[in-house]
Amino acid sequence: MLTDLLTRNRGWSADRTAGDPDYFTGLAAQQAPEYFWIGCSDSRVPANVVAGLAPGEVFVHRNVANVVHSSDMNLLSALEFAVDALKVREIIVCGHYGCGGVQAATEDLPHGLADHWLEPIRRLARQYSVDLSRSTNHEARRDKLAELNVIEGVMRVAETPILQRAWANGSEIAVHGLIYGLRDGLLHDLNCTISRGHLHQEVTS
Repeated sequence: MLTDLLTRNRGWSADRTAGDPDYFTGLAAQQAPEYFWIGCSDSRVPANVVAGLAPGEVFVHRNVANVVHSSDMNLLSALEFAVDALKVREIIVCGHYGCGGVQAATEDLPHGLADHWLEPIRRLARQYSVDLSRSTNHEARRDKLAELNVIEGVMRVAETPILQRAWANGSEIAVHGLIYGLRDGLLHDLNCTISRGHLHQEVTS
């Protein structure tokens, strides 16, 4: 398996170099992405691929069910680096339909450490239980919950001192919420964008 992976890597590198001899030289010289992507670890939802972006165009953080924990130092460190060092202009929280993490959060089954990680999704399920009950089946309810998890993530990112400080200093950064469809390969805007002067004014007033 590892040999196959290394062979694929060499083939990919050769193809890139054949198309553009300076490709890797230019890529190694700088990192200047416009996007910071907070997504799910699901192997079917790689940020570069689904967004049609090349290496170097998106800075990525992924975890199970794209949960934004306010105490997650891994995510917060990546967010701070993206905002302060890379000067990204667009932050994207992206979930996906058919998310295994969301499904696990709705099951009355033990999932080990994942049960602790997924608690914010269970909390959302309780908070929006009436709205979720209007969905016709379990899959539809889970997909709606996946959307709510993205919207909550956008809010949590916007509330971080990292974003509040950046907006106070005049940075024009926007935080967006997207959801990806495994069945059609399309990204959908959840229309929950927060930008400078929006949440910032509400929080600091």
